[in-house]
Amino acid sequence: MSDIRGVLFDFDGTLARCVPPWPEKHSSVLARHGLAGLAEAWGDQWEIGPADGESHAEHSSDQTAYRRWELERLRVRARACGVPAPLLEPLVADLDRATKGVVMAAYGDAPVVLGQLRQRGLLVGVCSNWYWDLDRELEAVGLRAAVDVAVTSAQAGARKPHPRIYAQALAACGLAAGEVLFVGDRWSTDVAGPRAAGMPALLLCREGLPPGLALQAGGGWIEDLHALPVLLDAGWTGAGGR
Repeated sequence: MSDIRGVLFDFDGTLARCVPPWPEKHSSVLARHGLAGLAEAWGDQWEIGPADGESHAEHSSDQTAYRRWELERLRVRARACGVPAPLLEPLVADLDRATKGVVMAAYGDAPVVLGQLRQRGLLVGVCSNWYWDLDRELEAVGLRAAVDVAVTSAQAGARKPHPRIYAQALAACGLAAGEVLFVGDRWSTDVAGPRAAGMPALLLCREGLPPGLALQAGGGWIEDLHALPVLLDAGWTGAGGR
């Protein structure tokens, strides 16, 4: 067995995925409020939230403050697009519901592998660019009982790959960076960022390694989570997962 004492996982795309019914599009919400003509100005609904790597600690002092900031971002964008004042608050409430109306389901290998890791005495955590209530989402997909630590960007005040979220996740784990393996499906947030924070990291490529992706020295990748306990049992330390 390696010196790894804990494993931090990304959530969306790693432990769970979005499944139907799909969330309502913001263009549809605008249309229901008689504002279909603003859809083009509104643009991509997923650009409303903070960007990867963004720090927002001043808005993450507590859940109430973060919630207030979430709604204010929608208000600012709606005003900029020309939404009339009388329609503003009902529209913002519906847009917020649509943004969070994502239904998630755990990948089939997730509960099995998390259980295997805990049986080996490893701490299991989740570190995700997510809303405040990741615990509730983990419960909904049936993984909460298998997770010891859950840290979100909303709570940490910064989104991966900002160093703050990794530091908070490690503090929650109570382990040194070199003792925690990070596993996720995105290079910048789940491999490069954790490595910069001192953690070994594995890239999860469920559909195979994307063409042209250059794995840097000390890198590695796996095609599914079942490969992870095998690597750890073989004494893998971060020097090439595949």
